[in-house]
Amino acid sequence: MIPGVSNRRRFSDLNEQEILALAISSEEDDAQIYRGYAERLRDEYPASAKVFDGMAAEEDEHRRRLIELHKERFGDVIPLIRREHVAGFYARRPIWLVENLGLERIREEAAKMENDAEAFYTKAARETKDAATRKLLGDLAAEEAGHNAKASALEAEFLDADSKEFEDRTAHRQFVLTWVQPGLAGLMDGSVSTLAPIFATAFATHNTWTTFLVGTAASIGAGISMGFTEAASDDGELSGRGSPFKRGIASGVMTALGGLGHALPYLITDFWTATSIAFVVVFFELWAIAWIQNRYMDTPFMRAAFQVVLGGALVFATGVLIGGG
Repeated sequence: MIPGVSNRRRFSDLNEQEILALAISSEEDDAQIYRGYAERLRDEYPASAKVFDGMAAEEDEHRRRLIELHKERFGDVIPLIRREHVAGFYARRPIWLVENLGLERIREEAAKMENDAEAFYTKAARETKDAATRKLLGDLAAEEAGHNAKASALEAEFLDADSKEFEDRTAHRQFVLTWVQPGLAGLMDGSVSTLAPIFATAFATHNTWTTFLVGTAASIGAGISMGFTEAASDDGELSGRGSPFKRGIASGVMTALGGLGHALPYLITDFWTATSIAFVVVFFELWAIAWIQNRYMDTPFMRAAFQVVLGGALVFATGVLIGGG
């Protein structure tokens, strides 16, 4: 026996009472998920929270109709059967995993939930022989298929143009604060601050392997340091900058990548070939930083480019002068 598999039922093996019970528990779970989304969004996206409140109410109505049918056919005792008890049945992602990914991701997940529910009711209707049960399941499949239209109607009711624009701006601001700013700071630190030790080592030793080791150590060490510093500096509660874990990941990974970009060319054994490629990589790194500043931070491109290139040139010159001396 394979642990965790033997106790799962195949959908085709469920009887009609169990299919109804599965539908009831699924509707209950989906309503709870929508309410969780609503609570997660209520402070920053109040209009979208009302949309999910409305969708939760729809799921409650579906559950009520299913329970009434179950009482008519099988009585008051509903078997305990949930999605995880059925092999191959669709699963929902944990709410904590989805809700941390932003407003658009939550909307996408809600649309997927409705598609999954439609497929379930369509299949369940084919498995039932009772006319009333088949009719209700077919009606629910049609309603789930129309939930995207229902969601659009709820958005039209609660999410007018001004509210949507406000929420989109809030979502963009949160994305910038949580991911872009820490990532940009990390990329700048990794790309610029590692120039001095890497090129100082290169011109002091003319040994590509030693330069690669120093560059890799400096890049990864800086990434770890920046990641922990960002994560520990602000819990995001007062500043609204979002999860310290996500900010730490963004800062640490981008710091390491920024330094590794011009350390990796020194895997090439020829010193001048490796150094020439490293020069080119540095050029693209600095212009990428300027582009991100212009794209997400509204910094004029030429000003951003001047600041980044000047700073990088000074650090690079420091490394070459010290290494060459």
